[in-house]
Amino acid sequence: MLEIRPSSDLRNKYNEISAFCHNYSEPVYITKNGEGDLAVMSIETYERLVGKFELYKLLDQGMEAVKENKVKPFRDTVSVIQKGLSE
Repeated sequence: MLEIRPSSDLRNKYNEISAFCHNYSEPVYITKNGEGDLAVMSIETYERLVGKFELYKLLDQGMEAVKENKVKPFRDTVSVIQKGLSE
């Protein structure tokens, strides 16, 4: 659900904006002079978004490592881990 509000609502209707962000886990887009200016979201939604970006970055690094043949076979890695645990 796309929610667009004027910047004056940040001051006058903060509680409504906050409730929307928390209830729907969606950002509220704030306009200034009729143009897009900000996106406001709950801290939970923000943390989830940042977590996704971090995961995508790790996946991208992993895919690059595979392309460059900089990975070890899974069985070898498990053997190293098991050896380390038994020491």
